[in-house]
Amino acid sequence: MTDFFALLEEPRRPWLDPEVLKAKFLALAAETHPDRVHHTTQAEKLSATERYIGLNAAYNCLREPRDRLIHLLELERGTKPEDVQNIPPATVDLFTVVSRLCHEAEDFLLERAKTSSPILKVRLFENGMVLADRLNKLLADLSAKQNAFVDQMKELNTAWESAPPVGSPTRVNSLPCEQLEHVHRELSYISRWSQHIQGLILQLSL
Repeated sequence: MTDFFALLEEPRRPWLDPEVLKAKFLALAAETHPDRVHHTTQAEKLSATERYIGLNAAYNCLREPRDRLIHLLELERGTKPEDVQNIPPATVDLFTVVSRLCHEAEDFLLERAKTSSPILKVRLFENGMVLADRLNKLLADLSAKQNAFVDQMKELNTAWESAPPVGSPTRVNSLPCEQLEHVHRELSYISRWSQHIQGLILQLSL
């Protein structure tokens, strides 16, 4: 499989500085942009196009924490993490809060859609704003938890920086892949919940 870290000339590690990664991508993409080779041979144009497409794929993967961690784990282990559906124990309580409030918002939106009375619509609008405030507070809590996992990724960088070189038979055993997989799963849930909540807040504001 293609090593997206190598393609963007970045060392393998869980956390990457978004701005540094973006600058690296833009610099490499500018060098290989198809418009720069329009006077060359067809083979050179094709090669430049393929490299440009590869750089875009690498950047789109590495800039997203969930995708980056999956890619890193697959590079190191040779297989993708299993698609486990069970919510991690530490996240069960949070899931209960998220699920309850999201269901409340979804039920409210269904009720609002059935309402035609102008007076009731005004009352429902006010209730919707209260509900949106609660969702925004929950979204802030999720963001704080996400930031905590970002800090964990930064700490895990040390293990990758001190690991045996790529290709070494002892490399994978020296890496805390299980811990990284745990971070990946937690981040995946938080990211999905955050996206859903953002969608509900948008609907409530309409």
